[in-house]
Amino acid sequence: MSGERRSLAGRALTEPHPSRLALDHPGREQVLAVHAAALAAGEAGYLDPDTGLFVLTAGFLARRGTCCDRGCRHCPYVR
Repeated sequence: MSGERRSLAGRALTEPHPSRLALDHPGREQVLAVHAAALAAGEAGYLDPDTGLFVLTAGFLARRGTCCDRGCRHCPYVR
C-alpha cells in the first residue's frame, strides 16, 4: 500500500535489492559508485549515468519513512 510505514529491509543502504538493480546489470558498478557518492554527500539523489534521469538515494527514501510503491531503484523497504 502506498505511503505505508514499513521497517527497513535488512541490508545496507548502499546495496539495492536485486529486483531493482540486477547483479548482472552492465552499468551496476557505475550506478553503485554514483549512488554511494550521493549518499556520502547527503544528497537526495543523483543523475543516472545511462539515462540522465534523477534517481533518489536509499538514504533519502529511508528518511522519508514510507514506501511509495513506485519501484524506486534504491528502495530501502523492498525485501
